[in-house]
Amino acid sequence: MKNIFIIGSKGIPANYGGFETFVDELVTRRVDENIQYHVSCLADNSKEFEYNNAHCFNVDIPNIGPAKAVYYDIKALKYCVEYIENNNIDNAIVYILACRIGPFVGKYVKKLHKLNAKVFVNPDGHEWKRAKWNFAIRKYWKLSEKLMVKHADLLVCDSKNIEKYILEDYKQYNPKTTFIAYGADTSKSVLTDDDQQLQDWYNKFDLSPKEYYLVVGRFVPENNYETMIREFMASHSKKDFVLITNVEENKFYTSLKEDTQFDSDSRIKFVGTVYDQQLLKKIRENAFGYFHGHEVGGTNPSLLEALATTDLNLLLNVGFNKEVAEDGALYWSKESQDLANLINKIEAGDLDLTSYSIVGKERITNHYSWDIIVDMYERCFLSYE
Repeated sequence: MKNIFIIGSKGIPANYGGFETFVDELVTRRVDENIQYHVSCLADNSKEFEYNNAHCFNVDIPNIGPAKAVYYDIKALKYCVEYIENNNIDNAIVYILACRIGPFVGKYVKKLHKLNAKVFVNPDGHEWKRAKWNFAIRKYWKLSEKLMVKHADLLVCDSKNIEKYILEDYKQYNPKTTFIAYGADTSKSVLTDDDQQLQDWYNKFDLSPKEYYLVVGRFVPENNYETMIREFMASHSKKDFVLITNVEENKFYTSLKEDTQFDSDSRIKFVGTVYDQQLLKKIRENAFGYFHGHEVGGTNPSLLEALATTDLNLLLNVGFNKEVAEDGALYWSKESQDLANLINKIEAGDLDLTSYSIVGKERITNHYSWDIIVDMYERCFLSYE
């Protein structure tokens, strides 16, 4: 039996973001019964429970602000060391998601190695580049990443561009890496076009199928909302631009509204969040096009979902996005008028769009479906010595 301990997600069942969905899919779609998963879950108690044959352990962490995630990972890692030791588990793997605890990880890795356990790390994206962090926190993230790379037995990169970055920037540590992408749900929405829930949502925001561009994601500067909004406002589009994102008490939203006056453009519609996954999937399927402006590293879940569902995808031209979509999307730069001109050409009928939907969906089906990703992980876990 191969025991795999996973820490760094908020836990399962998944109610949150990318890492939580990943862990849930990995556990739920398990094929090889020689794998036993142990999953840390952020909670206000220390209970243990079983979920889809995975052993889940709650880690009780006080609400101490930004340091909470660091404390959570350290406490979860300490639990793993003690559990492996107390249960005489041989040849275990502890898989740490993200690089939050670099300055603290060394002593735990030493203990795990003494117990014949290995440490895998998913470096995620370039967290130290995110605009939300101040200089001190960015410096911590970069140092933490460096130390996680140094101490990891294997780095599992969900992007070839991230893998290349790790190998080049940290070559002094001779890091061992492998590439296993993030996965995507390739099934269609169970909702029909005349579903009342869908119609009510459309009526609420005065929208019609195939008459809107869409973006779904966190409302943060590095996702280039400002560029997308400015360029859309500069275009001659007859369609709407729908933004599914949470902007409540968001300083970036307030400053962007003042700078761009987007509230004076009736085509731009902030519609809040959509938590019903079938409704969200149907909204994606019925979008005329999808904008994707992410540039801070990794294989982005919202891009995979867009390629799997939306016929036309317009992506910021950076390596992370091109790696995923290849010829299944159109690309734009942050240069003034570039995206606006692309929108104008599309709506004027100047571009042949017939292949993008087919190629984009084939990319997801053939390279990013969850069954493929889970199979790659199981092979990786079972073959690593």
